[in-house]
Amino acid sequence: MEQKIQKLQQIIDNSRNVVFFGGAGVSTESGIPDFRSTDGLYNQKYKFPPEVILSHDFFFNQMEDFYDFYRDKMLALDAQPNAAHRWLAKLEEKGKLSAIVTQNIDGLHQAAGSRRVYELHGTVHTNRCLSCGRFYTAESILNSTGIPRCECGGFVKPKVVLYDENLDMDLYNRAIRAIGNADTMIVAGTSLTVYPAAGLIRYFNGTNLVLINRDATALDSSADLVIHGSVGQVLSQIEIR
Repeated sequence: MEQKIQKLQQIIDNSRNVVFFGGAGVSTESGIPDFRSTDGLYNQKYKFPPEVILSHDFFFNQMEDFYDFYRDKMLALDAQPNAAHRWLAKLEEKGKLSAIVTQNIDGLHQAAGSRRVYELHGTVHTNRCLSCGRFYTAESILNSTGIPRCECGGFVKPKVVLYDENLDMDLYNRAIRAIGNADTMIVAGTSLTVYPAAGLIRYFNGTNLVLINRDATALDSSADLVIHGSVGQVLSQIEIR
């Protein structure tokens, strides 16, 4: 592990344009559960499977059940940025990190100070009325009961990409451009099983592909450096200079 940390330090020292691609494992150190680990959401027991609850059809057909789960499991509004979020914000401030591409919806990268964040799956912090477009905060959703309704009477929906919904293609294309221009790409905290987001890696043409994840991924053999461990614990050992 020490040799791998030293190699990562050398990579960061020599990089001029880093892009970070992260998944749920980036936020687990902030107390937000991931989906596929042994104690993740997909391995907990609910009336309906989480992947069903978090789908387009379920939202519109069983909205009250959706919001019961959403308030309980998706709105971790007390969570704070961890070492990984803070390290990335400092790397951006130093001028070495050009973009963060994230599958997470928690807003912790922005809370840590990062500015260029491409949230592929949306954010819990933007909620809009489906009828009039009025904006509502995540706090207002958390503190509501039943189905959140707008003052106009319309239903309020989080700006979160649910299963069977399309990604924002403008955002996706901007992520592609950022990845294509990078000399180093750090992929961290993701199992690389959720598409089309995971497919972004194929647009990387740079020198160093680094994978940091607790478990092995299907792309480990393609990476220049693979570190199995906690994202925050790994990145916090790398000096930014």
